[in-house]
Amino acid sequence: MDKEMRRKEKAIAKEEVIEILNSAEYGVLCTISADNTPYGTPMNFVYADGAIYFHCAPEGHRLENLKGNRSVCLNVVDSVKLMPEKFNTQYRSVAAFGTIHIVEDPAEKKKGIKAIADKLSPDYPKEGMEYIESAFDKMVVLRMDIERMTGKATRG
Repeated sequence: MDKEMRRKEKAIAKEEVIEILNSAEYGVLCTISADNTPYGTPMNFVYADGAIYFHCAPEGHRLENLKGNRSVCLNVVDSVKLMPEKFNTQYRSVAAFGTIHIVEDPAEKKKGIKAIADKLSPDYPKEGMEYIESAFDKMVVLRMDIERMTGKATRG
């Protein structure tokens, strides 16, 4: 599916899309179950080297879905502010589409999880590395290869 954005006047530049991905705390990763039921999971992520990295447990609904269909969508929203007098909301958002892979290479896996830790806990690099080392074999790192991204904003 490659539909054009309906409200083109709200489109934002790629630089702002990347800024949102770098600053947002989490996004909702959308997958499809074997019975075609959509499934959205709020997840921490990091945008690094043109891809998006996530981490998760080694089992669960999300990984079951990815076995059958690696196509995903990540939705991210930031800068939310209600504008009640306009019956609207001020926001910036990104929709990223692509395919997702379990990272098997230990070096890339460590790079992905370290980038997530650096984003979420920048003041605790030593503790982050200790945690990564202690849990490394128990965690799964996913890499989303982006095929298409769009961003839009409603400003005050």
